[in-house]
Amino acid sequence: MTLTAKSVSRAALASALAVLTAAAVVLVATPASGAASTLAAAAQQKGRYFGTAVAANKLSDSTYTGILNREFDMVTAENEMKMDATEPNQGQFSYGNADRIVNQARGQGKRIRGHALAWHSQQPGWMQRMEGSSLRQAMLNHVTQVATYYRGKIYAWDVVNEAFADGNSGGRRDSNLQRTGNDWIEAAFRAARAADPGAKLCYNDYNTDNWSHAKTQGVYRMVQDFKSRGVPIDCVGFQAHFNSGNPVPSNYHTTLGNFAALGVDVQITELDIEGSGSGQAQQYQGVTQACLSVARCTGITVWGIRDTDSWRASGTPLLFDGSGNKKAAYNSVLAVLNEGGGQQPTTTTGPTTTTTNPDPGGGGCTATYSEGQKWNDRFNGQVAVSGADDWVVTVTVSSPQRIIATWNTSATWDSSGNVMTARPNGSGNSFGFTVQHNGNWSWPSLACSRG
Repeated sequence: MTLTAKSVSRAALASALAVLTAAAVVLVATPASGAASTLAAAAQQKGRYFGTAVAANKLSDSTYTGILNREFDMVTAENEMKMDATEPNQGQFSYGNADRIVNQARGQGKRIRGHALAWHSQQPGWMQRMEGSSLRQAMLNHVTQVATYYRGKIYAWDVVNEAFADGNSGGRRDSNLQRTGNDWIEAAFRAARAADPGAKLCYNDYNTDNWSHAKTQGVYRMVQDFKSRGVPIDCVGFQAHFNSGNPVPSNYHTTLGNFAALGVDVQITELDIEGSGSGQAQQYQGVTQACLSVARCTGITVWGIRDTDSWRASGTPLLFDGSGNKKAAYNSVLAVLNEGGGQQPTTTTGPTTTTTNPDPGGGGCTATYSEGQKWNDRFNGQVAVSGADDWVVTVTVSSPQRIIATWNTSATWDSSGNVMTARPNGSGNSFGFTVQHNGNWSWPSLACSRG
């Protein structure tokens, strides 16, 4: 993502999306004794990474590298691994600036996300003029050569970037790569796996944050198809570029959870949120909480270090100001990562984990509850169902609890709001939900029946 490479308007998403409201106030960084003092250390205690995008020409800036070395444990090259940078002339590969970033990161014990092997934008001029089978072969050769060169050094590759169209179609973007055949994304992933079998392979895109949007659903269907057919995809990246017209959607957690349920990791890959003060801090807090609430959300990367390093510098979207000072947004993220000191609360209790409803016709179903992530004000639960193909689970929470999010299910509530009826959402035998406990940590009760 760069200012020159991204001309997409996000006005289409300015539909009064609500900011995540999981917490009523912005947390402040007054960590408890023993809490981590940096983003990377705090994320690690939650089993995640916290990364940033890095530009090679800023590595001589001591303030920049000081923050980089101290705060982050994952590095993404901002532009230096893209197609125009690594293969400026066909068959002639250039890795000098990318190597500077990789070597600096590895020298500091950091991991690297590779960004990006195949993209309709920032192609070298020679590739822009190609089409058809010649372009397909050139793209696959590029994927193979670059991934092979960095084999064993990359944690995860953004194999394909931004291949889906904006708007209501939910379909692919019209690009020179798409016109080589609808299987070009699959071909790129297979080439990347052969070239660098130890790296995680990701699909990366923007404006896929809201679960109800057609673009999100289009990407979801592709990942679902790839997993069902054995196409090697390990992760999905959500760029997460937010502003006042496109705030963090209230169902962001649902989006992450639904993709994770397909059997892929989810990663927040290019996070920046325009704004300032407490409003910006609360949105950063919400994104961080959403990632922590999904077990397979493996990490967060912000797209730059200081506001002045950002491709959206005028919007002051990052965690450090232009002088390298920590902003309120930094404090809120660190506080969320430190919440609980890396240990789960122990106050959640429940009388039972399993409810079975036998069926005289020889069927029946069993619903089993298991604990998920917990915070000061809410907790996640997961329900696994066995024994029936057409199960229905009734989940009852105790007042003043209420269920504020679900994933992998179509749910309805009774008039009290305390009883949820969960039905299958597509294939699968499990679903999850988030309970705002309001001081009551007891487990919900379950009843399973045939639908």
